[in-house]
Amino acid sequence: MSKMAVDEDERRARQEAHWLVREFGAEAPLYAAMKAEKAIEQKDFGRCARWKRVLEILAERPPAELRRGVAAG
Repeated sequence: MSKMAVDEDERRARQEAHWLVREFGAEAPLYAAMKAEKAIEQKDFGRCARWKRVLEILAERPPAELRRGVAAG
C-alpha cells in the first residue's frame, strides 16, 4: 500500500472519529464497534481495519472530551 493511501486511510479514520464524538459523545466507541462488527459480518476486512483505527483514536481521547462531544456540536 502506498504512503498516500495510508495517509488517506488515517485522515478518514480521524474524520470518522471526530464525527462520532460530535454526534454521539461518550457513546462514540460503541457506534464504532458496531460498524466494525458489521464490516466483519460482511467480510470487509479493509473497512473493519479502518473502524478498528477509529476505536484506537477514540481510546486516545480523554473521557471528558467524549462527554462534551454532543454538547459542543
